[in-house]
Amino acid sequence: MAMPTALTEDRYSRQVLLPEIGPQGQAMLAKARAVVIGCGALGTHSLSLMVRAGVGSVTVVDRDVVELTNLQRQPLFSEKDVGRPKAEAAQERLRRVNSDVEVRGVVADVTAANVADFIEGATVVVDATDNMETRYTVNDACVKAGVPWVYGGAVGVSGMVLVVAGDGPCLRCVFPRPPRPGMLPTCNTVGIINTLPGTVSSIQVTEAIKVMTGKEHTPELMAVDVWNHDIHKIKVGRDPKCPACGHSVLPLRKVRG
Repeated sequence: MAMPTALTEDRYSRQVLLPEIGPQGQAMLAKARAVVIGCGALGTHSLSLMVRAGVGSVTVVDRDVVELTNLQRQPLFSEKDVGRPKAEAAQERLRRVNSDVEVRGVVADVTAANVADFIEGATVVVDATDNMETRYTVNDACVKAGVPWVYGGAVGVSGMVLVVAGDGPCLRCVFPRPPRPGMLPTCNTVGIINTLPGTVSSIQVTEAIKVMTGKEHTPELMAVDVWNHDIHKIKVGRDPKCPACGHSVLPLRKVRG
């Protein structure tokens, strides 16, 4: 982790003032390690928020390169980044934003064979992927390792967020059967309004901050419609026959302040 600068106290002063965080919570964030899987719209927003919030170590894993169409909704990139690996460009930009934070960009495809290595030692994992196959892979690995993770999805004008931690349900409890390829709408097929990823990722990172500071997370599945300004909390429960979590309880890792 980078050594704190003399400006650290001023940098986080507005955040420390919050009773929800305070000095102890800020100290816990500084000791936390967050892993973001994916560096697209949700990923770039989430990374920016966590690095600016002072999360001690932030790793992003992504296999793709920056494309011109990404610039509509992925704020870490500019035209000069087109063609560069996203994780590499994000690492470079984020290190300029906050030198107190250890930022690591990994150019790789997340698979069942390597996901355990990426999440090892993480305080929380944030989902910023663009396909359900990878999400199920992350879900199963996090459940097995006891690492809390925050699922997020965004397409069109709506999105969803679910925290998988404690004795709550995992992704397979809520969505037991992975959809067949091509069944779900994607940004490539139906588009996406550029205000949606910021909204969904803000909810994701807020929940991740709760996890990293030892606070209670929101137990419901959250559904957001930014066009109509609607947000709904949907009660979901654990499936005792779930092949991923079954009767087990995911320990909520807390960072000691």
